[in-house]
Amino acid sequence: MKNENKIPLLVGVTGHIDLREADRDALLQAVIGELKRLRETYLHTPLKMLNSLAAGADLLCADVAEALGIPLIAALPMETAEYEKDFSPQELEHFRHHLSRAESVFVAPGAEAETGERRDFAYRQAGIYVVEHAHLLLALWDGKENPSARAGTAATVEFALKGNWEPEQGIPVSSAGNTAVIHILTPRRDMPAEGAGETRRIADEEMWDTLMARTEEFNILAAEIPEAEEHMLPESDESDAVLQQLEALYNAADKLSLQFARQFRKALAMLALAGTVLTFAFLLYDEGSMVPMILVCGAALLYAFYCYRQTTKSECHRKYIEYRALAETLRVQMYLRYAGSRLEVQRLMNWSQQQETAWILCTICALNGAPQPEKKRDILNCWVEEQRNYHCQAGKKTAGQLEKNDRVLGIAMKISILTYVVTLIYEFLFGGLGLRPLVSLRDPEQGRTLIKIVLGTLSAGTLFMANYYGKMSLRRVTTDHAKMAKFYEKAADQLTRCGQNEHILEALAREELAENGNWCSYQKDNAPELNF
Repeated sequence: MKNENKIPLLVGVTGHIDLREADRDALLQAVIGELKRLRETYLHTPLKMLNSLAAGADLLCADVAEALGIPLIAALPMETAEYEKDFSPQELEHFRHHLSRAESVFVAPGAEAETGERRDFAYRQAGIYVVEHAHLLLALWDGKENPSARAGTAATVEFALKGNWEPEQGIPVSSAGNTAVIHILTPRRDMPAEGAGETRRIADEEMWDTLMARTEEFNILAAEIPEAEEHMLPESDESDAVLQQLEALYNAADKLSLQFARQFRKALAMLALAGTVLTFAFLLYDEGSMVPMILVCGAALLYAFYCYRQTTKSECHRKYIEYRALAETLRVQMYLRYAGSRLEVQRLMNWSQQQETAWILCTICALNGAPQPEKKRDILNCWVEEQRNYHCQAGKKTAGQLEKNDRVLGIAMKISILTYVVTLIYEFLFGGLGLRPLVSLRDPEQGRTLIKIVLGTLSAGTLFMANYYGKMSLRRVTTDHAKMAKFYEKAADQLTRCGQNEHILEALAREELAENGNWCSYQKDNAPELNF
């Protein structure tokens, strides 16, 4: 399977320039050990290294990446000709070697408004870029904090753990909750050499392990998804590997979401059926004195419990929601890049989305650790009109399904009411509802028993069906489709009148992300339950 169908684990690098030569072997072994451990832990997740290639620790880590066959992404603080002024002749040769073998080379775009001395600002922005886009930061650092420093290793570690920079757009997305820092003790030349190469991981261990387990899980499942025969984008661009990867991952996430949605709905239907059978069997046992029916009750309970356990074990509900949310986020980023926009989706996500979909946030950050798009294309037809048509058609389909479901529930309710009327007539004719029975029966209790069984089963079946349809949230989904269709109609008019610009693209992206977040929020409440 091609790596563009997999989410990479992006390892960022920061470190000191003035390394002790005596420590070099210990530091090399520490970096090799950490990267090998990651590769062995996440067998299906390809590693990539995001590195600014500064002299010292950065180049040492690049050496390890080359030795282990890990692709290198070079995010430089400034243009190459200017950056080379900071290297000695020997370091410059080393730098150019890794520059020539890098998968991509670009100047890290600034996240903050420019302030202070330009060179320091450039190094600061490169550090922020590495932190914002990497899953993990390898910090070859002496461990000494420097609160006054605006750039450098200590400042970059602070960015990773506290997210304490001031972006021009959105809020910092990296923090100790979703970023791990592997601190490799790296003494400076004027420090004692004791402990060089010792490592410790600074992170919310449970959170970070969960995020990476999600990535590994997706990559395993996506390996079974065939490559899409048709492309979403009207214009293929083989020179833009990021765009190709976004589309490939969207295809995998979309198909996985549909697959787990079917499992989820099947589980709901089976639980509803098991509840109805259980009620019917118990009424036969209780009212009809059919003792063997107690075994049917037990079988129905066991089957319901089995369905529930299988559903819980497969986590189909969670995967259905996560992969749908991932697909929609990838699609937004794909169209932004196709349009030539430099907007990155993670900076448009609100705080709730960052917290509730942290795995998706980290995924999109890693995928955006790449050169910015160079070509601008029109997205009126392929994004806006396509989505308007989709929501119109999907809205009609969901409305039709809702009407059908309401009709089924209505029929069940009418049958229940009819059965109740039959019960009244029965009691009036044969029972004691009137002053005396109009027709004498030898054993009116038999009729009562039959009516109780029918009426109880119908009531339970109606209740379980209502629960099944309620968890599909068809009414809410229908409303969402109608709302989004109107939004895209408005956006198409705006694009036609004003032309394509960053403000409209940002509005499109924000609205889709908000709608995606709302959908995730109410779908999470619809998990299968053993509520009978």
